[in-house]
Amino acid sequence: MIRKEEVFKIGQFAKPHGTKGEIGLITQSELFDESEDPYLICEIDGILVPFFIEEYRPKTNTVILVKMEQVDSEEAAREFTGREVFFPLDEIPEEKELVGDITWDNFIGYRVTDQEKGGLGVITGVDESTLNVLLKIDYQGDELLIPAVDEIILSADHTEKHLIVKVPEGLLDL
Repeated sequence: MIRKEEVFKIGQFAKPHGTKGEIGLITQSELFDESEDPYLICEIDGILVPFFIEEYRPKTNTVILVKMEQVDSEEAAREFTGREVFFPLDEIPEEKELVGDITWDNFIGYRVTDQEKGGLGVITGVDESTLNVLLKIDYQGDELLIPAVDEIILSADHTEKHLIVKVPEGLLDL
């Protein structure tokens, strides 16, 4: 049985495309390209279920058209509309940097450590209301907001749910 801590969200299914079971997947991830036998995971009736991909092709920069095994009609594909889509952590090559492939809300609950200042706290939320995504961290009883950018996030350990960051000078003093 697949557990929530063994997967991470990569996107969400949109509506069916055509009549043969193809469906749009809204995602920024390119992980399928690196997997030999790619599959996606969806939550069905509270259980995480794998679905193997027959084929896929890009439609736009953020939408991939996916044809899954045993989903052979528009009606069958419609059952997936709006469902969150997950990818297994164990299918990711070790050398692959994941921060760009995971949706930010997957980082809620991660411990955050600054490379110089040490432990900062746990991510309690994500603010995506502006162009700059901010991670909300419970820092010494106050809310600390740090930008979710590659220049600040140095590494991510998804097994241990831990981020190493380099907080800009003066941010902790605000």
